[in-house]
Amino acid sequence: MAGDGVTLEDLKKRLAEFAEERDWDQFHSPRNLLLAMVGEVGELSEIFQWKGEVPRGLPNWKDEEKQHLGEELSDVLLYLVRLSDICGVDLGKAALRKLKMNAIKYPANAGSRGSSEKRTEINSDVDNDAGGDCVTGRSIYSDSSTSNGAGSQGSSKSARNSILTSTTMPAVIELQGEAFIATAAPVIVWFD
Repeated sequence: MAGDGVTLEDLKKRLAEFAEERDWDQFHSPRNLLLAMVGEVGELSEIFQWKGEVPRGLPNWKDEEKQHLGEELSDVLLYLVRLSDICGVDLGKAALRKLKMNAIKYPANAGSRGSSEKRTEINSDVDNDAGGDCVTGRSIYSDSSTSNGAGSQGSSKSARNSILTSTTMPAVIELQGEAFIATAAPVIVWFD
């Protein structure tokens, strides 16, 4: 079966069967799975400890070292897939949504290209040139209590529509009709 791909759904099913056959579901709480995964990340980290920067493809590594790396990467992946299943999170969909959010946060045409700088804000005007992914934001709070306080009962709707605010409260970001929760602080959101 060399060359045959495996999907996250395949892994999820096989892990569920594996746990059920051994009566391990009783131990697979989100907390336990997370802590086990963190332990595996530690084991993965140990492989790279003291090696300095390692070139892509690991050209100077022995086959045994690469095999060990594959085992530790697999441990992390398997715990992550199992954790997402137990938590009821579709990991594939969540990953695709996160990629879309990262495309907003780090647009290729707005200073992110070639930069390792971490960005902590989402710009509302990012996207008239990025393939049509238009970003708009709306408060998850009622009209009478927007996150910047401008949504009092007496405020006109047009006043709320023209507010660019920096907030640490969650806001909903919309990308091509999909809503995302932005929780990073500070978040710059255009309310429209």
